[in-house]
Amino acid sequence: MKKTGAWLVRYALEQLGIRHTFGIPGVHNTEIYDEINNSENIEPILVTHEGGASFMADAVSRTTDHVGCLLIVPAAGVTHAASGIAEAHLDGIPMLVISGGVRTDTGSAYQLHDMDQHSLLKPITKATFKIEHQKDIVETFYKAYDIATQGEPGPVFIEVPVNVQLFTENVPEPKPYVASAKAPMIDNVLLDRTARALLGAKSVGMFVGWGAKECSAELIEIAEILNAPVATTLQGLSVFPSSHPLHTGMGFGPSAVPAASNAFANIDYLFAIGTRFSEIPTGSFGIEVPENLVHLDINPDVFNANYPAKTILEGDAAILLPALLKELKTICGPKSLNRTITSKIAVDKLSYLDEWLSHDSKQRVNPAAFFQELHKHIQDDDYVMCDDGNHTFLCAEQLQVNKSKHFVSPTDFNCMGYAVPATVACQLTHPDSQTIGIVGDGAFLMTAMELLTATKYGLSPIVFVFNDGELSQISQAQEIPYNRKTCSILAPVDIAGVAQAVGAQYVQIDQTSDLTKTMQQSFALSGKGKPVLVNVLVDYSKRTAFTKGTVKTNLKRFDLKTKVRFIGRAISRKVTG
Repeated sequence: MKKTGAWLVRYALEQLGIRHTFGIPGVHNTEIYDEINNSENIEPILVTHEGGASFMADAVSRTTDHVGCLLIVPAAGVTHAASGIAEAHLDGIPMLVISGGVRTDTGSAYQLHDMDQHSLLKPITKATFKIEHQKDIVETFYKAYDIATQGEPGPVFIEVPVNVQLFTENVPEPKPYVASAKAPMIDNVLLDRTARALLGAKSVGMFVGWGAKECSAELIEIAEILNAPVATTLQGLSVFPSSHPLHTGMGFGPSAVPAASNAFANIDYLFAIGTRFSEIPTGSFGIEVPENLVHLDINPDVFNANYPAKTILEGDAAILLPALLKELKTICGPKSLNRTITSKIAVDKLSYLDEWLSHDSKQRVNPAAFFQELHKHIQDDDYVMCDDGNHTFLCAEQLQVNKSKHFVSPTDFNCMGYAVPATVACQLTHPDSQTIGIVGDGAFLMTAMELLTATKYGLSPIVFVFNDGELSQISQAQEIPYNRKTCSILAPVDIAGVAQAVGAQYVQIDQTSDLTKTMQQSFALSGKGKPVLVNVLVDYSKRTAFTKGTVKTNLKRFDLKTKVRFIGRAISRKVTG
């Protein structure tokens, strides 16, 4: 059969179950766009910037069973999208990145968009491919998809030169996609030994990350059998329900909320599942991990990288946790919760909430009161997309999330500008659920125009902008040692004007007493088929436990001479102004 490369690209994507592509057409991919436009299964989504497209594709992969897909121009499109590709790479999120490419059949040098995209993308993808012939397209796309989704997931890049897209070639009839699968390796002897060690421990704590996103039910049963308090990473915040009495919060140790730091203070075993022990959830590596660390992860590179493990369980949590649970049940049978542990967690949580609610936010919005009001309007099936900034850690400490993959935040790459496009994509792919975006004013300025994409496609997410006029996570970090806020004060922006420009509806929350009325208004407006932009004049004067703990952790690492220099400078500037 004679087929163009563009037709074969469309066929492969349909076989792989791709539902949307995100990007901008250009002279090197218009043939693919024309073919995708003919598809009954795939909708091409036009964005305002390829960086937004990459965050949209990331959000699709995190919140659905489909893989997010970029369809972008070479060179500039790839460099624009690189931030979201890198975010997916470091966070372990599958993604297909498809770009056009310059012609390979002319011999001409210095073509438009001519660059070595593969060298650029090699460090932030699992693999890259350049298609040379039409006959290779379908097989390459299938291989790329397998690489993106198997093992620790991640983005894979495919370049399709424009001449391969345009011209026909005799190719074999393409075959349907069949996922390659390897039989899971389960070491039952090791699982039995691990189960007995955990059951014999004096006190076990569980530390859970995104790698356990498909295992909430098993995590609950294991935690209840072990009477183990459960802390999560930031990325894994949704993996264990906040409503469960053994849930303590994000992280443990000096940068965690009291429920977590107290519950984990005297554990002699730590069971870590699907986490790398990276910087954010460990509070800048400030946690103390007991000698008895059981570490389960799909990526062998994470073991012993930051904390030595006594027992290593290498593999997919979705396979190993059910097998471990079976061993635990066989050995011990049913157990009841230790009410001493759960009561203390509940008391600590309530005390911390009361501390925040009693904080005087004066004529601005108390963050804890904001989240308490938000909880009244969202269900467990709704989605919250969070950006990078001070509001991230307020979400981690104040937001209740009870369903896996329903809270998303950029983590290890920690890229600002994520939330607005991610919120748009999440609402696109979950039209029957409410999607909420929570973004700081600095991050909002980076990708705010993607609300225009929401308007274009008739979507109605609600985006709450936590507005204090600063890059607050940085300005707070500057304030203590420097008594300066260098380049972290934002220029004033008319957020109401932004709403008008993108066709969004606008609400402003000026102070805590306005929350009930304005929150009701925001959710009522979202039912009218347009995005809702909510300007929250937030009070950031109270520091999160994460911010306070991480500053102390980093200060402790300095030698005495450096400590004296930093503290002396801070005092001097405080006195002199």
